[in-house]
Amino acid sequence: MRATMMYGAGDVRVENVPDPVIQNPTDAIVRIVNSCICGSDLHPYHGMPSSRQGSPMGHEFIGVVEETGKDVSTLKKGDFVIAPFAWSDGTCVFCREGLQTSCRHGGFWASNGIGGAQAEAVRVPFADGTLVQVPVGEDSELLPSLLTLSDVYGTGYHAAIKAGVNARTTVTVIGDGAVGLMAVLSAKQLGAEQIILMGRHKARTDLGIEYGATDVVAERGEAGIEKVRELSGGDGTHTVLECVGHRPAYDQALGVIRPGGVISRVGVPQYEDAPIGFGSMFGPNITLTGGPAPVRAYIETLLPGVLDGTVNPGKVFDRTISLNDVPDGYRAMDSREALKVLVRP
Repeated sequence: MRATMMYGAGDVRVENVPDPVIQNPTDAIVRIVNSCICGSDLHPYHGMPSSRQGSPMGHEFIGVVEETGKDVSTLKKGDFVIAPFAWSDGTCVFCREGLQTSCRHGGFWASNGIGGAQAEAVRVPFADGTLVQVPVGEDSELLPSLLTLSDVYGTGYHAAIKAGVNARTTVTVIGDGAVGLMAVLSAKQLGAEQIILMGRHKARTDLGIEYGATDVVAERGEAGIEKVRELSGGDGTHTVLECVGHRPAYDQALGVIRPGGVISRVGVPQYEDAPIGFGSMFGPNITLTGGPAPVRAYIETLLPGVLDGTVNPGKVFDRTISLNDVPDGYRAMDSREALKVLVRP
């Protein structure tokens, strides 16, 4: 089958690799119908060291079950499924607590011998715990929105949930990528009446307004901080959803958070040191939270709105390509020509 491999920064190739096979009785083989390129895929695209063996890529997909191991009980051949970006057994203490990204026996796609999602098929460990069956066919117009439940929608929702967003909280969302836009949508769904989106790409911020942003701040740094504080009565907002992962975004979050507020980070941090001392967080009673979203815990909550058309998170996909064109998809996202690229084998 064909699969995407990355051999170093900027070096993305689509190659023929062995077909996945059942290895454990709890496995399933899923034929991928749609996958995509994630903003977090651009981190290795920028800085991955060169290697001879390459690394499989992709962690978001929806598809059709082609084969199941003998112990798989909730799925059968032909089922259409959503796969969260982390696979999990569904039975350990962390899974039962809704923290599947910390599953004692789980892991992430494209690592430790598990294939990536930018491919024609993949082996799914712990299929019963990982996959969510949905009542749609391969020709459904809902596929792009269903694909967001694999990662970005659940991640934006996680940011808002961890921050405790509700009708009484004001919100700043930092980042106008797919996760940031989903954080706007989620904050709106949770009742927030003021949602300030910090972003400077008009096509994206226009979509953010459609999803519920009440204000857009294009300025960055101190100018951006000053603008948010002006919009929030001088004190900053109760919550900040940081959806970028770079140090300047973290510094902006500290600059616009209200005393007693919550900063929720879901952008994968690309830094190791950041201020958390008396002046930055301790003195003003700031809470720092967030982390890898256990999207498996949120799919059943978010799925009904997608199925009945109440929400359309699939609008974050503004380009569709074939699997063979994935290298071009990376270049388009890296150059900001595309917000998020959907991949069809």
